[in-house]
Amino acid sequence: MHMPSDETDQLSSVARRLYGYAAERHAFSESEAGEALGESVGAAIAELAAAHLIQPRPRPDPATADGCPGGPVGVCWSAVSPQAAVARTLAPLALQVREAHDEMDRLRVRLEKLLPEYEAGTDLRNRGGANALELVTDPAALQIMIGELIASAESEVLTCHPGGGRRPETLEGAVVRDEAMLARGVRMRTLYQHTARYSRPTAAYVERVTALGSQVRTVGDGLMRMILVDGHTGLMEVQDDIKAALIVREPNVVRFMEQTFERCWAEAEPFSTTVGPDQARSISDELRQTIVRLLAEGLEDKVIARRLGMSERTCQRHIAEIMRAVGAKSRFQAGFLLSATAAASAASRAPLTPPAAAPESAAPDGTAGTA
Repeated sequence: MHMPSDETDQLSSVARRLYGYAAERHAFSESEAGEALGESVGAAIAELAAAHLIQPRPRPDPATADGCPGGPVGVCWSAVSPQAAVARTLAPLALQVREAHDEMDRLRVRLEKLLPEYEAGTDLRNRGGANALELVTDPAALQIMIGELIASAESEVLTCHPGGGRRPETLEGAVVRDEAMLARGVRMRTLYQHTARYSRPTAAYVERVTALGSQVRTVGDGLMRMILVDGHTGLMEVQDDIKAALIVREPNVVRFMEQTFERCWAEAEPFSTTVGPDQARSISDELRQTIVRLLAEGLEDKVIARRLGMSERTCQRHIAEIMRAVGAKSRFQAGFLLSATAAASAASRAPLTPPAAAPESAAPDGTAGTA
């Protein structure tokens, strides 16, 4: 749609002076204005006429007192108010806007006529279970769907956000949406990874939502990105596409997601925005233990870093410290030593098999006794 430019912002100084001159009289001619302003005003008249700030008037009768002074030759001009000029300039645009709105209404009516067919079809698919899972790959559509789900929540929303701290631009939209939800009385529980504690934007977000009653905890590993709304609808991450999500409405799958969340929640630690030395040491030790476990499983540095929500450089620094601690000279050797240590530790914790009962021995007098 073409947007008309604001011609008054581009008027020359001569045109501005001419407009002030025109506003002081009923009509003027080019020759009169040029003589009064002391310069040629032909171009300035063209500017003002293009901006609809002056308009031509019929040549008056020379006998008329209110005629066009200055000469019988040429066209007379008169000033037009800026408000009238704006109305005339915007009239084509207003017409285009009305036509666009009319077209939008026609399109909406045309598409909404298909709603009964769609609802009938989805009802049929729901009965067959085909609509229980829906893959959404468009990020914009996914954000709209998340907003609608959160807005429709009535009792509780559960969320998991692996990968460390969240992006500030994401948190800006989330905090407004979540505060509105909490203000409606909807409960919210959120799980992050321990590394999110070191993100200032994430900590600031947590401080705001916990002040309204939200509960936030962190875990080391094993977190899957998901959202659960009122125990009937879930959003689950897609392994190969971080911008996509699987919408889950199948009750058994939703229940599995809920149970997974509850298991993680039971093992998680409260997210405190002020971490003391002891708590920081405890979290650091847990992260190190998780790295040891993943390293023993043979995972690569970048995979471990991604699972723990930390940078690959930070992860490599932790791995180097662990290798020095166990005396390993290579990742392969470290994995072998850590695997052996883990096996030995597991064996030491296993319950011992009780020995077989000892047979009773006969006492010298022939009575039964215990050995």
